[in-house]
Amino acid sequence: MTTHLDAATPGLRPAPLVLPPAFTGLVAAGSPGAAGQACRLAESGEAEAGTLLMEERDDLIALSVVLAPTEPLATARRAFFVGMQALADAVGTFGPPEIPVTFLWPDTLIFNGARLGGGALHWPQGCDEAEIPDWLVFSAMLIASKRAAGDPGLTPDSTSLEEEGFPEGLREPLVESFARHLTKAFEIWSEDGAARSMSRYLARLALPPGARASIETGGDARLVHADGRSELLPLLPALLSPSWREPATDTVRL
Repeated sequence: MTTHLDAATPGLRPAPLVLPPAFTGLVAAGSPGAAGQACRLAESGEAEAGTLLMEERDDLIALSVVLAPTEPLATARRAFFVGMQALADAVGTFGPPEIPVTFLWPDTLIFNGARLGGGALHWPQGCDEAEIPDWLVFSAMLIASKRAAGDPGLTPDSTSLEEEGFPEGLREPLVESFARHLTKAFEIWSEDGAARSMSRYLARLALPPGARASIETGGDARLVHADGRSELLPLLPALLSPSWREPATDTVRL
């Protein structure tokens, strides 16, 4: 894969990552961060699918990857669930095995009962639902440390990799693991179909007791409660306004 970047491209430099062959790693410094830079590069044609950006920060692990959709936007958004699978698998690789990684619909990653981070999906502005987008970008953030937030008792709804006993210096290994799991997750979609792929996301989704869920073609979830009531959980509103994100800081809510 090639990335058409000049050596002097502001805010970007090659990342010291060991990645699968389809990926090119970059470090994004300063504003607009990994997600914003990935969208800018994809929009301008400077980066192709597989361009993976990460930020160098002590408080967060932030990453983004450019994707090449082959379906209309209305159904291509299901790639978001593949990204979430890869994120959870990467976290699970390094976390205590007895603590499961789960999702709060649709975009929040939960660890040990608290918010650790989340994922987001971006696409070209003005792209029609029936059009195949020129690109998609999956981005994610995880709280690495909450030291600057003060007493953890003041922010009980969130947790951090540091608090949960994850190894130190995890940024590069976790981003590399994410890339490997993303490759595998898309292979499962390609070989076994969308239903199998979506079932891997649903296996981690927190549900009410006795409820079951399925993901429809457009990415919405159909939740059937234990008493038979059916409820539609829309995907698009959450992608437009991620529930885990703090708008004032553009980071994970503490």
